[in-house]
Amino acid sequence: MERIRFVTDSAADIPRQWQEQLHIEVLPFTIAMENTEYQDGVDFGAQEFYETLQSLPYIPTHSQLNPMAFTQCYERAYQEGYGSLIYTAINAKGSSTYQNAVLARSQFYQEHPVAEKQFAIFVLDSGTYTMAYGYGVVLGARLAQEGKAAEECVQAIQNWIAHARILFTPMNLKFAKKSGRISAAAAFLGDALGLHPIMTFENGESKILAKVRGDKNVIPAMLERTKQSRVPDTPYFCIFGSEENLNEEITAASARVLQAEAAGCYYIGGVIAINAGPNVIGILYQEKDAL
Repeated sequence: MERIRFVTDSAADIPRQWQEQLHIEVLPFTIAMENTEYQDGVDFGAQEFYETLQSLPYIPTHSQLNPMAFTQCYERAYQEGYGSLIYTAINAKGSSTYQNAVLARSQFYQEHPVAEKQFAIFVLDSGTYTMAYGYGVVLGARLAQEGKAAEECVQAIQNWIAHARILFTPMNLKFAKKSGRISAAAAFLGDALGLHPIMTFENGESKILAKVRGDKNVIPAMLERTKQSRVPDTPYFCIFGSEENLNEEITAASARVLQAEAAGCYYIGGVIAINAGPNVIGILYQEKDAL
């Protein structure tokens, strides 16, 4: 059976339990705060980071993964005897990380020409964020454990990503507007009127699907859209931020409205929290039709 190394980055938000069970290597982004650099998902937990983030008078910065990080990753897997490596990257439109992984692959094969026929490196641009690509990696790793070939695992990852729909709302737009990485949030002017945007990503770009008035109407509106467009009997995930009351509400309401328990509920990691805000709430599912 072919040995396949699955790699992604920390913005995929894959819960640690799955990382360990499926031997998924997660390359951490670096987050800079007060002249100190931290590794996302390594030096702090999600909820711990929310508290720090909300106490800071500025927005922390995070850097892309550079080519050296990937060169070292490829080298490790090759020396350990893997036949293939599949790296699934954060949206290339929001980070140069994907391009750096591609560049490192070219450099690796230049330094190891014999490896081109022994060690296949697949680099996938997810075009999205968080578990919208992270769960694709999980599905691919599960197939590998069943003995499937790398090409079939790649296809499974891409199929999940192609049909994954994120709906999310930053309950406070301060972070999304200041970070500038969610362009639709930066252009949203309704927050002063008590409106909240229900947002998504399409073709790598953020998009506002609806404007909802009042906190209490956000989750019902989000779940109504989910109910209309979700492929029946497919897994969905509740996306948590710092607002525990909202986390509890979406967990209970989604089970009631969708008539099924979530496949998982998870807290967004540091990179996503910096850009969307720690007080985000959302849902992730497989979509049957365009919204």
